[in-house]
Amino acid sequence: MGNQEIREPIQKRSIEKKQNIIKYGFELICEKGYHNTNTAEIAKAAGVSTGIIYQYFNDKRDIFLQGIEQYSKSLLFPINEVLSKNTKNFDLETEFNNVIKTLIKNHKLSEAAHEEIYALQHSDPEVAQIFFNQEIEATNKLIEVLESNNIKTDNINEKAHLIISMIDNLCHEIVYHKHKNMNYDAMKSIVIKSIIALLK
Repeated sequence: MGNQEIREPIQKRSIEKKQNIIKYGFELICEKGYHNTNTAEIAKAAGVSTGIIYQYFNDKRDIFLQGIEQYSKSLLFPINEVLSKNTKNFDLETEFNNVIKTLIKNHKLSEAAHEEIYALQHSDPEVAQIFFNQEIEATNKLIEVLESNNIKTDNINEKAHLIISMIDNLCHEIVYHKHKNMNYDAMKSIVIKSIIALLK
């Protein structure tokens, strides 16, 4: 167990070191499983000493939770990043097509991470809370983007939340579930048409 005097890095090199620990620690835990990974292995993967790890983190759980937070942002937040790039000629079909392409790409980054995290989401309240918070934040940001592009609709909170949920489920279906006899181009088209209908 690490000491309790955890410090937040200020210098660029120290910040990069901490980020490397999160990145490589998270990847290793997803690859080998949470219970099959120890702090010494994480330190080796990140190219630091075990002592350095305990300067920034209490334990491997701390590393893993911060990794989950960053991972969940990469899955949900591109919705807003992609949408907010184009404000002059905002076409809902084009915009959400771009969002779905970006999110499918991001979901493909780590299938191991998906398996490990979604199992924990149902058994670990802290992991579930991270995803809950990210969904609410992503919903709020999506509302900001829509309103800044003069998309006005009733029940916008509920509709924005449903849109994020639909897109996320579509990406899971295409990347992970891969059901036979499903036409995913047709499914994507149905999702986009549903989003446009919701926002009218």
